[in-house]
Amino acid sequence: MTTFKKINLLLLFALAAFTSLMAQDAREIIQRAEDKLRGASSFSEMKMTVVRPDWSREVTMKSWSIGRDFSLILITGPARDKGVAFLKREREIWNWQPTIDRTIKMPPSMMMQSWMGSDFTNDDLVRESSILRDYNHELVGTETIDGRKCWKIKLVPKADAAVVWGEIFMWIDQAEYLQLQTEFYDEDGYLVNTMVGKAIKEMDGKMLPSIMEVIPAEEDGHKTVLEYLNLDFDIDVKESFFSVQNMKRVR
Repeated sequence: MTTFKKINLLLLFALAAFTSLMAQDAREIIQRAEDKLRGASSFSEMKMTVVRPDWSREVTMKSWSIGRDFSLILITGPARDKGVAFLKREREIWNWQPTIDRTIKMPPSMMMQSWMGSDFTNDDLVRESSILRDYNHELVGTETIDGRKCWKIKLVPKADAAVVWGEIFMWIDQAEYLQLQTEFYDEDGYLVNTMVGKAIKEMDGKMLPSIMEVIPAEEDGHKTVLEYLNLDFDIDVKESFFSVQNMKRVR
């Protein structure tokens, strides 16, 4: 083998190793950011404000979770929605509607629908798809957002993944692993929603955005603001808490 061919071969090996490392690093960055936001388990109280050009409304809620696979969201206000609940157990999702005494198992076809009339989708709130399991990750650069240096990461769905987004871009703060911005694109490559993390503060010992704002790309004057009023990590909650029966009686 000539020296020239050896050099080319070494360069190819080096490029392959570098590409593999970049992909691995991108996934690890997202995992650290997700783990920081969720903790092993958590309880939160939140206020969601849906803003439209001519009106706005508020929804309050409580949320319990264990990792990425178990979550329960209970609506506490306004009065007409009080008691509505959403349950996720691994890849199965249910909705409890107390006014009609009905439990609905939500199919994948409902994941792109609006959640509680907001700009969040059902998938956003209960994370039916996993950004770690269902996507390939690529570190595509660094950018600065609000004075914070961020990794920019591209997520492309795996061929066999049943997901709602055709492509996602995430900006994650390099110092604190904060999810500061996420862009969601449809299968045709059009921007649908932008989610922005704001009002960074300490919550139960962690620096995190206390406000998440979702802005639709093609609807002027529309946005949804989700504010964490209280957030506790590593709470004492068991998997048995996340049952269809408990979803109906939790308060």
